[in-house]
This record gives sequence, C-alpha cells and structure tokens, in this order.
Amino acid sequence: MVTVSTEIEIKASIAVCFDMARNIELHTKTVWRHTQESAVAGRTSGLIGEGEFVTFQAKHFLIRQKLTSRITDYNRPYKFVDEMISGAFKSMRHEQEFIDLGNRTLMRDTLHFEAPLGLVGWIVERVILKGYMERFLNYRNKQLKELAERAV
Repeated sequence: MVTVSTEIEIKASIAVCFDMARNIELHTKTVWRHTQESAVAGRTSGLIGEGEFVTFQAKHFLIRQKLTSRITDYNRPYKFVDEMISGAFKSMRHEQEFIDLGNRTLMRDTLHFEAPLGLVGWIVERVILKGYMERFLNYRNKQLKELAERAV
C-alpha cells in the first residue's frame, strides 16, 4: 500500500472549502481535462454527503475506467473520507481534512491505495502511480484554491 499526502492553504472559510471539495460538478471541472472525468452513477451532481456514493468515469493512461466510492466518514466541515467500493485499485481510501486558520483553511489530502496484481502492482504503485496520484491531487487542489479564493 502507498500513501500520498498533500496540503494547501486556501484564503477562504473552512465551510466554503469543505463544500467545494465535495461538490461533484466542481470535482469534474478541477481535474485534468485529458481525463474527461464525469460522474455517471450515484450522486452525479451537487454536494455528496455521508453514506452516499458516486461513480466517476475517466480516462487514465489512455484507458477508460470507472471508480465507485462511498463517503464512509463525514464530519462537516472538518473531514470526509471516501473509500473505493469498485474500480481499478485493489483498495483506495481518500481522507480530506480541513483545518480552520481563521480567515484561511488548511486542506489536507491523504490518499492510501493498493494496486492489484501482486508484485507487479507493488512495483507499479511505487514507480508510476505514487507520482501520478500526487500530481493529480496537487493539480486539483490548486484549481479548488483558485475557485474558492475567487468566491470570497
């Protein structure tokens, strides 16, 4: 299993950051365009909440794939966790934490994932996927930061 952690400070309230991070439409607009990501099942618009699930379809490494995750932990506006219930990974858990810094918010992502295919998957996790997923989260978080700071 591999863990990727990112942090970004946003000049917006914790409530704004929390709600923007769980907004399905914003999710699809803040990821890399070449992935052509869209919500195709479950909660496909609006704010995802406790116990709900979403299926995203996207293209990664030129392969169209689907990933379904459920919100398994929810404490507005401080934290929510989504866990994969089906998809390309053997397992995936994404924790998003929000820390109130007054007129700013620290948004922290921690992504734990494990690739299938035993030893081959273990190598791919470390050689390819770890950096890819870190770049993916950092890009998305920078886009969220820009949108949140413009909304204030």
